[in-house]
Amino acid sequence: MKTYFITTYGCQLNVHESEKLAGVLQKRGFLPADKLEDADIIVFNTCAIREGAEDRVFGNVGALKKLKKEHKEKIIAVCGCMTQQKAKAEKLYQVFPFIDIIFGTSNLHKFEEFLDKKTKRLLAYDEDFNLEGENMPFYRTSGENAWVNIMQGCNNFCTYCIVPYVRGRERSRPHEDILKEVKEAVNSGYKLITLLGQNVNSYGKDCGEISFAELLTKVASIDGDFKIAFMTSHPKDLTSEVIDVVANNKKLLKEIHLPVQSGSNSVLERMNRKYTVEKYLSIIEEIKTKIPDVRITTDIIVGFPGETEEDFEKTCSLIRKVKYDGIFAFMFSVREGTVAEKMNDQVPFEIKNRRVNKILELEKEIKKDKLNGNN
Repeated sequence: MKTYFITTYGCQLNVHESEKLAGVLQKRGFLPADKLEDADIIVFNTCAIREGAEDRVFGNVGALKKLKKEHKEKIIAVCGCMTQQKAKAEKLYQVFPFIDIIFGTSNLHKFEEFLDKKTKRLLAYDEDFNLEGENMPFYRTSGENAWVNIMQGCNNFCTYCIVPYVRGRERSRPHEDILKEVKEAVNSGYKLITLLGQNVNSYGKDCGEISFAELLTKVASIDGDFKIAFMTSHPKDLTSEVIDVVANNKKLLKEIHLPVQSGSNSVLERMNRKYTVEKYLSIIEEIKTKIPDVRITTDIIVGFPGETEEDFEKTCSLIRKVKYDGIFAFMFSVREGTVAEKMNDQVPFEIKNRRVNKILELEKEIKKDKLNGNN
């Protein structure tokens, strides 16, 4: 029996796309292998959000050179956000001649076609972003949770972020297709439905579809014993209507992930986040007022170009005010092709490392206070 092994880097969207790659392979009679070394097809589904993720890909792919030399019949494929960047895809092709297939996010739906090609090696690159990947079969691998894409792409162009370049502009799925997939998942026994998008709050704006609040209401009206979560939300687009749906519908988990990135208005402006600290805090206040038992998590980037100690202390102050239930803190990572790549006043690694560790210590302090009843 032929087997496969998929290594996934990055976000939940990548996890679900790996489920689609697995679905294609399962349809062709392949079964998952317990170990990468034992697989007939090895797939790396890559991430481009931070430099560290790309470095791990190059290291782990490079480690397969000996395995491929000893087993030339094995197929090695590299795909995802990293390979949607033309320069990175071409570098992989040149540096690792033992890779058989390289393709980006825009070509996900062509995976089976690539497997059937008889050419010795294949490098597929284009920018024809679409929703054809939503028609792929999938093999769910996340326990009782079913990922359901509601949209692809992003229009925000935060100056540090590569996503609009590797995922394209926002494209909303028809709500009928989403509801059909949710019903199928619920009927199959899944207890948690997680709606996915780079900015779920923008759902429908690109094509005149229903709003995200209306979509949540329709999903919650589906019969069955299940809960609903969603990610990720952009603060500038989170509406009172969405907050109301979360507050008033029992099927919605009382959890909102709301990335703030920085507590300094000057940094937020350079990031092109399109909201102020004051606006963000007003949203947090509305959420906590309407959903007293809510769990709020966030993302923080430290060391953005030009971030001063005063800027960083403002971020710490915001964290103390909000008292997040969870913080995902990252050091700023230069992404080729973004506006921030060319910004002056890049912050040294030592300073970024100190700041991210302080954020993590602050998170621990807040959790300890909450355990002691100090909310």
